[in-house]
Amino acid sequence: MTTTDTVTTGATGAPADAPVPAPAQRLSMPQLAPEYYQAMFAVDRASRKGLDPALAELVKVHASMINGCAFCIDMHATDARTNGEQDHRLLSLPAWRETPWFTARERAALALTESVTLLTQGHVPDAVYAEAAAQFDEAELAQLIALIATINAWNRIGVATRLSPAAK
Repeated sequence: MTTTDTVTTGATGAPADAPVPAPAQRLSMPQLAPEYYQAMFAVDRASRKGLDPALAELVKVHASMINGCAFCIDMHATDARTNGEQDHRLLSLPAWRETPWFTARERAALALTESVTLLTQGHVPDAVYAEAAAQFDEAELAQLIALIATINAWNRIGVATRLSPAAK
């Protein structure tokens, strides 16, 4: 790093506090697999039916954080905020168990989200499923599982293609 009279710069000569550009997107699913991409939008719409939109966005942000999908984290956190979600709740999703501000219903959904998202780490334990079943009726639980599966599919598309959010 070098220092001049006015600006500190990194090895590239750019200001040291300048944002680093996102990695280049690998390919465009809408262009190269348009039928699949449109089908994903239809699945996405169907997966949200009957669920509280605020809860759906919490689930989407949480799964996206677990999967490291920057595009989906940005999009769904923005959508959640637009619908009135508070920043402290979004920022604490990785530590939701240690916070007092999620309801029993939200906690059951977040636990189920983790279990379905991290299938290779113990599948969906009976206790996690039972808690979700205690908080959601069967139709809601089916929709919640559909939502979790769908956001995981979107995350895999976003991560594999290096889809990144627009600079802000």
